[in-house]
Amino acid sequence: MDEYWDNVYRTTPLEKTGWYERDPSTSLRLLTECGLRRDDLILDVGAGASTFLDHVLELGYSKAIAVDISEVALSLLRTRLSEEASSSVRWIVDDVSKPGELGTLHDIALWHDRAFLHFLLEKAERAAYMETLRGVVRSGGFVILAAFSLEGAKRCGGLPIRNYSGEMFAELLGDDFRLIETVDHTYTNRSGKRRPYVYARFQRD
Repeated sequence: MDEYWDNVYRTTPLEKTGWYERDPSTSLRLLTECGLRRDDLILDVGAGASTFLDHVLELGYSKAIAVDISEVALSLLRTRLSEEASSSVRWIVDDVSKPGELGTLHDIALWHDRAFLHFLLEKAERAAYMETLRGVVRSGGFVILAAFSLEGAKRCGGLPIRNYSGEMFAELLGDDFRLIETVDHTYTNRSGKRRPYVYARFQRD
């Protein structure tokens, strides 16, 4: 799978990918409402070459972790950032459902995922994802999840995906994560296609 995504990022300009979002305003608003300290650990799962961490660092947060299965994608993101901004990011090439280095993390204040979870079609993969999440997110920490809504696209990057609702996110996370809010958000990509998403923000007990 890493080779698949490496090839996607080598051959497709970021701005022409179906998931590209120049201004991740919904994620940033949800992040801001978590009330984190500027030195809290923020983990972006499936970071790819997205612009989320660009904005996070511009807001003054100083400790970020970018995780993606594609080394090529992370290299694109790292190159785009300034040297100073890049030095504030820990770069990890890993599969969240089969974690290596990722599984050694702890004290994560925010787990943000707009890109990875919906590719996990098998129940066992989602269980492994949750095992990793529970192992690294601290008590009182936050989780922001986003995926194509039930009315949204059925494929992404040429691969089938699992659509979500806020209730499905809550069922996945379980009782030790309190659902704070859900947000329906539709953005229009550069090709003019509308992409309905659902976002949800949780806090761990």
